Amino acid sequence: DMCEQLLAAEQSTYHNTLLALRGFCSLHSQDHQGALQDFQRVIEHESPHPSSCIKALCGRGLIRISGGSNYLTALDYITACQLKLDETIFTIKSYVPWNQRGLLLKVLQEEGQMMLQKKRYPGGSSVSFQKKQTELCTSLTLKSRDAPGVFQLASLLVELDSSDEASRILCADALYQMGRGEEAHEMLSLALSRNPQRAPVLARLALLQLKRGSVYDGNQLLRRLIRIGDSSCLLPVLDIFQEEDRKLLQSHCRWRALAILKGKQEAAAIKEAIAHLSFAIFAAGGYAEDCLLTRARCYGRLGQMKTAIFDFNAVLKEDPRNVQALSGRGFVHLALKQQKEAVQDLISALKVEAGAVIPAILSLKPEAQGLVTGWLLQHGRATLSELMATKDLQGEETLGDLLTMAKALTKICRAAQHHIFYTDVLMANGEHQEALKHLQEAFGHCPAEDFARARLAVLQLQSRNVAGAAAPLSVLARRDEKDLAFLLNFVDTKKQQHLAQAAAQEGKVLMKGRNHQQALGYHSLAVLASRANPRYLRHRAACLMHLKKYEKALKDMEKVIQGHGCNSPKTQAGDHCCQGFLLLALAREEAAVQHYMQALQLDEPLALGTISECPGRESLTQTFHKIAQSNFERQRYEEAWKITDYGLKIDKSSELQKLKARLKREASSCSIH
Repeated sequence: DMCEQLLAAEQSTYHNTLLALRGFCSLHSQDHQGALQDFQRVIEHESPHPSSCIKALCGRGLIRISGGSNYLTALDYITACQLKLDETIFTIKSYVPWNQRGLLLKVLQEEGQMMLQKKRYPGGSSVSFQKKQTELCTSLTLKSRDAPGVFQLASLLVELDSSDEASRILCADALYQMGRGEEAHEMLSLALSRNPQRAPVLARLALLQLKRGSVYDGNQLLRRLIRIGDSSCLLPVLDIFQEEDRKLLQSHCRWRALAILKGKQEAAAIKEAIAHLSFAIFAAGGYAEDCLLTRARCYGRLGQMKTAIFDFNAVLKEDPRNVQALSGRGFVHLALKQQKEAVQDLISALKVEAGAVIPAILSLKPEAQGLVTGWLLQHGRATLSELMATKDLQGEETLGDLLTMAKALTKICRAAQHHIFYTDVLMANGEHQEALKHLQEAFGHCPAEDFARARLAVLQLQSRNVAGAAAPLSVLARRDEKDLAFLLNFVDTKKQQHLAQAAAQEGKVLMKGRNHQQALGYHSLAVLASRANPRYLRHRAACLMHLKKYEKALKDMEKVIQGHGCNSPKTQAGDHCCQGFLLLALAREEAAVQHYMQALQLDEPLALGTISECPGRESLTQTFHKIAQSNFERQRYEEAWKITDYGLKIDKSSELQKLKARLKREASSCSIH
């Protein structure tokens, strides 16, 4: 009311002062709108009074905090400080209540820090941790237009609370941006003497020491910072420092890390190197390829594989074809025994630059090298087989990629299987002359290795030498039918037919000479080259029977019988007799009896003739009696009668006749026919 009366008087000597006082009265009574009107009239007056303006600016700043306009609050207090710092201090102490002063100081600290970091200007930010920064951003950092105002603001905060360390740090940051580095250093040194473990102070001092050329002192401060373990404090510091100083920190920390890694390889030393590399990455804006790669390898040495993968991923996000990152991540997956991921990364690296990946693989321990080459070969073999089976030579993983991988394998380890794989890929790619040349260079003109001789035989087939190709391919058939089936993909259908005929003929000759083991290879070749022709399957089954490999022979005969659709009854009867004999040899008597009955049903004279030769009528009749008796005991009279009936066709056995009589008596009450 007193202010109202004085303002209503005609004399206007203290008009602005009274308005400012009334504004604070309204503010304290929660009339923010009335207070703001009074403060605005003072500030916008034609002849502003400095002391009144300072009061009005401080009052308006308080109102703006309640409205959430913290940045405008900071601008009001900076303006007040620039008018008269002492008066601003007096106004805050006199007019701002204690319960509001703490919030005001915190807001001014935060806004001052953001001004220095340029976070209020998205278009002109110089330190928002982006990899690419414009010259405009750099110039703003070098000569910050906000630094003098923030310095005034920080000085105000220090005067208001001399024990507050954050205000002193803000003051030092502003001094640095104003080019007054020595004063900033003195202020930070004083702060450090009060609290030797204060990480934000250590980080700033370390940078300033490096800028001054005091490398030793800078290193000591960085080591203290590492021991504290609070590297996150570097982020706001780097937002404030000039680009050239950030580059200085980056190069120094990178150099220091490499120096540490050249010395001791103990866990503690590696951890210290990781910390320096992290500082370098921070200084680079979050991305420094060489530092990320080195840090990833360090994490790998410490067994922190997932963290290592994270760093490799960071590099690959920026450069998906980075060979060191691809191979490095592949080696981490190798250590984790993650085969699929390791193979994918190493193949990708080989495709980009095999010359850089091969030495890296060779630098591994022998056990790891063997694992890498084994996985690559396994993957390459599977991929090539799939491409050849589907004839999709332009698939996701092309033959060109396989050629790169296969060639690399021959350089990593000159094992026979690697040279053979490379030869296969060349053949698949249609480079037959190059395949022949490589094969002869690796194994000589007359290879002693069976797999190599088989490849040479396939290449010789291109010149119509079918007879010469059959022998080495028959040897491969005995050793690895799967590999032979793969090789036959390179032979056209007509030549495969000629090859099957030649192999079958040679197999017969060897069978007559009782050389069944060698004959088996030729018969297997005939089967594979003919796409499982029943005639060649019968030949191989006969050979297997001589070798007493009944299970394998049985599988061949099962395939034959499955394709019986267009065969004559005579042929079918012979096959069932053969199948019956094999089942007898394997002690599967009930199934054997069923096949013999089918044979008798199809062609009784042929079946009886075959049975007479092997296994013999009397012997087979005993088996029939045994199975019929078993069915009788299980009261399966109809099946027992059928077996007995067919058994009597083979031989008029007294035992079978007795069983038949018993069946008649037991089943007298029902018809079994």
